Amino acid sequence: MKSLVVRFRTGSGGHELAWGLSAFLLAGIVFYIDTFTQIEGAIAVLYVIATLLVSQIATRVGLLAAAILFALLALYSYVAAHSYELDLQALLRLIGALAALLVTTILLLKMENARLTLVSSNAALRASEARYRSIFDRTRVALWERDYSRLQAHLSELKSSGIKDIKAYAHEHADFVSDCIGLISVVDANEAAREMFGKGGASIGALRRSIVPGPDKFLNLLQTMMDGGRVFEDKVEVRTEDDEEKLVLLSITFPEDAAAFDRVVVSMVDVTQREMAMKALSEAQAELARASKAATIGAMSASLAHELNQPLGAIGVNAQTLLRWLDRDPPDAMAIRRSAERIIRDSQRASEIIQNTRGLLSHEEAKLEPLHVEELFRETLSLIEHDLQRTGTIVAVQAKEIPPVTAVKIELQQVLINLITNAIQAMEEATTEKRVITLSTDRIDEARICITVQDTGPGITEQMKDKLFSPFCTTKAFGMGMGLSICRSTIEARGGKLDGDNHPDGGAIFSMHLFIEPEVSHA
Repeated sequence: MKSLVVRFRTGSGGHELAWGLSAFLLAGIVFYIDTFTQIEGAIAVLYVIATLLVSQIATRVGLLAAAILFALLALYSYVAAHSYELDLQALLRLIGALAALLVTTILLLKMENARLTLVSSNAALRASEARYRSIFDRTRVALWERDYSRLQAHLSELKSSGIKDIKAYAHEHADFVSDCIGLISVVDANEAAREMFGKGGASIGALRRSIVPGPDKFLNLLQTMMDGGRVFEDKVEVRTEDDEEKLVLLSITFPEDAAAFDRVVVSMVDVTQREMAMKALSEAQAELARASKAATIGAMSASLAHELNQPLGAIGVNAQTLLRWLDRDPPDAMAIRRSAERIIRDSQRASEIIQNTRGLLSHEEAKLEPLHVEELFRETLSLIEHDLQRTGTIVAVQAKEIPPVTAVKIELQQVLINLITNAIQAMEEATTEKRVITLSTDRIDEARICITVQDTGPGITEQMKDKLFSPFCTTKAFGMGMGLSICRSTIEARGGKLDGDNHPDGGAIFSMHLFIEPEVSHA
């Protein structure tokens, strides 16, 4: 503000001198006539004109000083002319002149305050505009200033005529989208916008070209405007000047005042590389999960082969028995029936083992079914019966009465096999004399249960606690370190939780918290 005043005074010094001389010359003439002549009248009122002249060059302090000086001159003139007698008319003229001078001074001071406020506001506005332009031009986010006023007016007309569904209206009018784009004007675009779309990024042609066929997102934008929405954000596909398609995060904030739609700021952030990286990461994670499951199945293969030998061997024995009963004279029908039923039972069991193993690696949606935990324990232990017998490990089951759990059978079997196998190997490596694994169940609340696997081995070392469930982290010489990671992922995918720690009585304990009815279902 000060710089503005200095420039004004420097550029009009001659005018300031003329205004000042005129003001004080007039004040001198008024003082002389009012003091030394016999002219009767409100001569002192002319000091108001002198004050107006002073206001053109003086500051507020100078104006106030001049007004006080003129008031003192008027008082002096009255005293000098009427010192010996009281002239009521002259006194009233003096009071009127002083009142006029006071009112004029107050008004002039208010005008000066208003002028200074306006100057300050204009300076702040210019500074704000300069900051805005600096941010607009230099930011690396692609920004446009677009005029949506005509489009807003058009949508308002449609709304007033009863149109509410933009997509339905656009389906009936083939040129609707093109007409709406034509109602948008590009006011300006920053350098980042031109780099994103090419040199013509600021033109309306670039806006037409950028919309990828199937403009559902543009129709969503129009629907937001028609509904009076203030913010529109979405990931949209756009096409550059070089016909390269990009995925951008579009953000538009519409003003509350309809008159401000002539300058709406539109921002776009190119997220193409990020989305591609996230897609690649997701695919890699999915592939890793499939590979990890395959590795786990490899560890289960020996137990599965052993388990298959039993039903297949039983089928052969029962078939030979059936033939012997047939060779009798007469054949024993009841014995033949019992042998046939056992053959059917064992063949079904072998088929289920194969189907469960196959389903673990398939891409088909897993089947949820109600499972009784005690029965699940029995089937799982039968799969690793050979390892339990080979290492002399005893399994104690402490199952409380809990409701059936809705889950994928093979998934829980996979988790239990991993945990029990880890416990067996840990106790075997530590040459633990008393090798006991305790399987227990408990009811946490109305919606969840807890299954724990506890062993009498050496427990979990401090170095392994923080990375126990990390992929590729293992203490085994030939281990992959994927078992516990897959176990936790499997449980968490169903909304549950898997934790591992050392038991106060010694050994490791793993706890599975499961929902009775799972909140999450996945393939």
